[in-house]
Amino acid sequence: MINSFEHAFRGLYFAFQERTVKVLLLIALLVIFLMIYLGLSLTEQAIILLTITLVLGLEFINSQVERTLNIVKPEFSKEVGEIKDISAGAVLIASIGSVIIGIIVFMPYIISIFN
Repeated sequence: MINSFEHAFRGLYFAFQERTVKVLLLIALLVIFLMIYLGLSLTEQAIILLTITLVLGLEFINSQVERTLNIVKPEFSKEVGEIKDISAGAVLIASIGSVIIGIIVFMPYIISIFN
């Protein structure tokens, strides 16, 4: 069991070396700070944390797919490119959804600040 956690933490370390993961993590930390600062309800916090988890998790899978395909077929391949694009598209859909959810959740708090 401990060995599994060691592998998982090592995987997190490798994932956090990816530029895209670093950017997403920075955005996530800013959103979490804003969430705490604005005093979102527990339900709203759970929704925000779930969307962050979804986007980061999909980006980890996207990075894993890209690395795997680079090993399996290092030379250019139209099919491999399409697979990578589909994987990136999944992250994009989750990211767009998380932005929409963020707007829905944060907008009332931001509007109340300016009123």
